[in-house]
Amino acid sequence: VVATMAASTDISEYFVREIERNDGPPLRIKQCYMGDVGCVVWDAAIVLAKYLETEQFYEPSSAVNEWSGRTVVELGAGTGAVGLMAATLGAEVIVTDLEDLQPLLRVNIQENQTLVTSGAITAKVLKWGEDMADFLPPPHYILMADCIYYEQSIVPLVETLKLLSGPETCIICCYEQRTEGVNPKVEKQFFELLHKDFICQRIPANKQDQEFSSPDIHILHIRRKT
Repeated sequence: VVATMAASTDISEYFVREIERNDGPPLRIKQCYMGDVGCVVWDAAIVLAKYLETEQFYEPSSAVNEWSGRTVVELGAGTGAVGLMAATLGAEVIVTDLEDLQPLLRVNIQENQTLVTSGAITAKVLKWGEDMADFLPPPHYILMADCIYYEQSIVPLVETLKLLSGPETCIICCYEQRTEGVNPKVEKQFFELLHKDFICQRIPANKQDQEFSSPDIHILHIRRKT
């Protein structure tokens, strides 16, 4: 496990996980005691959120901020932790997930709104494989943490990446490699389909956050083939 859980009972349906930031107070992410996989902060989301703060993207001492003014769409956002981190760094973020996760996304945006000083964040419903008109022109970045999960969602997910990304879009995908059950098969299917239209670059551990990383959790930069 890449991080210890700071949990406190808030109201009966939520508990809070704090995600520390290099620059300022932590994000306070509410999770649900009851619900589907989208209701908790997965380790891959923390690894990705902390990766957004690494010096290649964000180095205040030398005035580097790759996120400032960039447009970002997070797919399968769940609790919204990754998108919220991007927004606190100055990005214009849309966090997306299914209808039933919108209340949790809105709660977490509200809870952390004071940390978003130069960026912006909104939550929208996005069902993979459906119309993308509301999310175009293509964003600078698409973020996804632990989205390679259900066999039936692989084709619509790749279709969404094709519809949503432009030639300049960088997709940053973070996923935990799981060896049990159907997971290896699902991963294999995803990458076989992805490689038809996209090029993947694996990010080495020394480019990730030194504290919040794990050998089982992989970060990829994915771009359209030209």
